[in-house]
Amino acid sequence: MNKFFKADFLCFDKIILEIKSKTFLLKIDEQQTINYIKAANLPVGLLVNFGEKSLRWKRFANSKAYY
Repeated sequence: MNKFFKADFLCFDKIILEIKSKTFLLKIDEQQTINYIKAANLPVGLLVNFGEKSLRWKRFANSKAYY
């Protein structure tokens, strides 16, 4: 069975940028970003949320990426 995902943005062929607009982020949002960088074998993922009172972002690293 083929599985696929669609990240919001791929920057410089190395960074997945996942954009949200929620009152607050959930663990599942973080897990989604982590799964994306692992599936794409990329070193870095950024999760950015514009829905809170001020911009909130979190960086994730994939130490097993061989880019």
